[in-house]
Amino acid sequence: MATTRAFSLLIVDDDQLVHQSLKMCLPSHWKVFSAPRLEAIQYERFYHAAFVDMHLEPGKKADGPQVIEKLIKHNNQLEVVAMSGDLSRSLMESCLKAGAQKFLAKPLMPEEVLLILEKIEALWDLRSIDPSAQRKGTRWVGTSAASQKIKKRIADLRGETNTVLIEGETGCGKEVVARLLHEQEGERPFIAVNLASLPENLFESEMFGHVKGAFTGADQNKVGLAEAAHGGDLFLDEIEALPPSQQAKLLRFLETGEIRKVGAKESSQVKVRVIAASNKPLDKMVKAGEFREDLLYRLNSQRVELVPLRERLEDIEELAKHFLEAERPRRNKTFAEDGLASLKKYNWPGNVRELKRVCEQLSLTSPLPFIREEDVLNWLKPAATPVGAPSYTAIDFNKGLNTLVEEFEAHAIRTCLKQTQDIESAAKVLQISRSNLYKKIKDYNIDEEIK
Repeated sequence: MATTRAFSLLIVDDDQLVHQSLKMCLPSHWKVFSAPRLEAIQYERFYHAAFVDMHLEPGKKADGPQVIEKLIKHNNQLEVVAMSGDLSRSLMESCLKAGAQKFLAKPLMPEEVLLILEKIEALWDLRSIDPSAQRKGTRWVGTSAASQKIKKRIADLRGETNTVLIEGETGCGKEVVARLLHEQEGERPFIAVNLASLPENLFESEMFGHVKGAFTGADQNKVGLAEAAHGGDLFLDEIEALPPSQQAKLLRFLETGEIRKVGAKESSQVKVRVIAASNKPLDKMVKAGEFREDLLYRLNSQRVELVPLRERLEDIEELAKHFLEAERPRRNKTFAEDGLASLKKYNWPGNVRELKRVCEQLSLTSPLPFIREEDVLNWLKPAATPVGAPSYTAIDFNKGLNTLVEEFEAHAIRTCLKQTQDIESAAKVLQISRSNLYKKIKDYNIDEEIK
């Protein structure tokens, strides 16, 4: 991906040949600072990355780890790569303990160096610390330890072509991660599809396409999603909803890269990176017999795990301000301290998606230019138990287990619909398909309550 940003690299090595070799292979937007001796290291200078040799004083004990520690002390976000011809395990582990992200064996391979630098560029772009480097596309909002880990994982996948699996609760930001993975690769196709919304009998036609006359209604050739994503990324959301009969067809495509349109006699090859997302842990679905183990192995080549919002509460303030900013200039609101504090006390079962919806509602309904605790609690306070709702402190076992389960399910659906005010969002929160939710709404006569 082409970049207009300037990056700085510190090379600490007593071998001038290493300095010259690295300078020759580096892209033009990397500025090199050389330190052939310990005394030449300018620790206070800002660097994006550093390549540090482990033996800077010939004949003495490795002093690289101490240099790494001192560099990171001045800049804890510095990406440090240790390097040495000494491949003893104790030395390599001491480098990692000191704070190095990687250890490279000498002689250095230009291809490996360039790939590492590309990933470092991607990480700094995701951090967006430099105002001149603010992303114009998708952003991951948050600076908590969990968010930094996610950004690091995304950057590590820069330039990788294997399938990526993103797992996390509904509303955690799986599509945001998918788009960030895509955007850091430059201009290329991105095709997204929610598998839960695809009827089972149309899966092959939608995914792989069909030829004219393949079935009734096929009056022209159709390009499938996989073919449309050729040369880019195919994002398969809610892959846990894929029926077993279609899982085998997806597996074959992942293994061979071949597609055969419905009604066609010959196959064709497409080159795509598949990014799959799941609201449920697929390994548990495998154990329950609901998901193919071999498909999970194929999807699990590269994995990104997202934590729920309740486990990264430090991000709530930044996220809430980000969502209010999106409402400007039509509505210009800010959060008071007690308003932010009340947001952090909530459990957020709907995660970031729920926080976004709440912020939008607060921006619309709060009467003052700032949002107070009472404004927040009007949306987040526990609703009073509705008439006829089941009690879980006094259970009438005479009803039987089936009736009790149905009452709880109906109550859960009613509560979720009142919170989300939206069928699609409710289906995501409840982790069921929209068609299944519509059926349950009908079965429990909830129709009138959502109109």
